[in-house]
Amino acid sequence: MLVLVVLALVPAIALWGSWQWADGQARSYDAVPPTTAPVLVPDPAPPLATSLVSLRRAPAPLARELNLGAFEAEAARLTAAVNERSCVAVSVDGVPVGSGNAELGVIPASVQKVVVAAVALEVLGPEFRYTTQVRAPAPVEGVVVGDLFLVGGGDPVLSGDWYPTSNLERFPVFNHTSLDDLADAVVAAGVSRVEGDVVGDGSRYDDEWYAPGWAPGVAGVEAGPYGALLVNDARVLGDDLRGSDPDVAGAREFVRLLAERGVTVTGGATSGVAPAGLDELAVIESLPLPAIVEQMLVTSDNNTAELMVKEIGLAARGEGTRTAGLAAMLEVLGGWGVDVGPLALADGSGLSPTNILTCDAVMAVLRRHTHDDALGAGLPVAGSTGTLRDVFVDGPVEGRLLGKTGTLNNPPFNEDPPAVKSLAGYLPVAGGGAIEYALVLNGPTISDQSEYRPVWNLLAEVLATYPSGAGPDVLGPR
Repeated sequence: MLVLVVLALVPAIALWGSWQWADGQARSYDAVPPTTAPVLVPDPAPPLATSLVSLRRAPAPLARELNLGAFEAEAARLTAAVNERSCVAVSVDGVPVGSGNAELGVIPASVQKVVVAAVALEVLGPEFRYTTQVRAPAPVEGVVVGDLFLVGGGDPVLSGDWYPTSNLERFPVFNHTSLDDLADAVVAAGVSRVEGDVVGDGSRYDDEWYAPGWAPGVAGVEAGPYGALLVNDARVLGDDLRGSDPDVAGAREFVRLLAERGVTVTGGATSGVAPAGLDELAVIESLPLPAIVEQMLVTSDNNTAELMVKEIGLAARGEGTRTAGLAAMLEVLGGWGVDVGPLALADGSGLSPTNILTCDAVMAVLRRHTHDDALGAGLPVAGSTGTLRDVFVDGPVEGRLLGKTGTLNNPPFNEDPPAVKSLAGYLPVAGGGAIEYALVLNGPTISDQSEYRPVWNLLAEVLATYPSGAGPDVLGPR
């Protein structure tokens, strides 16, 4: 037994000795100062002053609620200044503030283009692009034996590169689709000679090149001729006048561009429809639809508006016609909850005095969009761009107000239909949100500056008063 006890104690004593040695080593290491730099822990961030459930987390609605009362009083000044044949409506972020005759049918002039733009974005979609093709028999050793077809896709801004800087229009085309690039693509396809004609094909739409009901002197000057193949607004470099047939004018311009690139065309320029079975030699696409909408709204481009209506008709009803497009527009507006009973749509440009809209309808369109989406961002800016570049200069809304203008003179002034001066759009609010407004003035001589400018100036003055108290930029989180 003694031997067994001794044998058991030996390992225990050995383990106790090992523990004592290890403990001593650990203490010696603890005594050694650290050789690495200390880790610096930053001071904790100060707690948020604004609670997650604070009203400051929604500054725009808060500012609206705090300021609507005062703004309604200001808007009443504007509604009182509108005659019985005109209408006005104002809202903030879709909340009505004031209106006068908003349900009355009025002649809108070019404010009509706001409706065209909104429906086009709905029906065609923001990714839509116009496409122009060149089709012909397959070239053999660079030679096209037969006619070469320039097939229009309804692109309203298809232009030679010379046209945007030609000063032939008050507001030059921008965001254009380059016909020069299409001619370059034909050369890149190996074509050096066309033994036939260049044929302009505008068969995508009908051949109605002017909308009926326009006043004398409008057709061919303010708009048209327009078709599915429209190049340089039917102009050809070197000619003083627009071509009478847009298909032929487009073909002539393309012959000129091909000749500049060394491509011989033995025939001439004509119009027709491309037969089936031809090769696609070249193709070019426009910029996406929002860029075309911007072109139309900023410059009040009448041809673009008319062609956009026909494309709406083709997409919605299978017919590239004005009547199909206008019918589709009314259907879309009705689907948005707009009362279409008082409305009458005669064209896309607003040049016809038989167009009838209401301020309620225009406001419904504006409220479906925002000041910074494809519609709002496409509008002219006061004192800066397009048809508003010289309006409200040095005033309280310069550089801020976005709006589509409209003007019809309609002489003789002592007879109906009345003249028109209209403006509709947005005024963004610092810190978020926007005011929506529509002002459509009808009257015998309302397009005279002495009559409409006081009302327009009052509009700017009234809109600029909002917010009269703290705005979203002040009421936001701290």
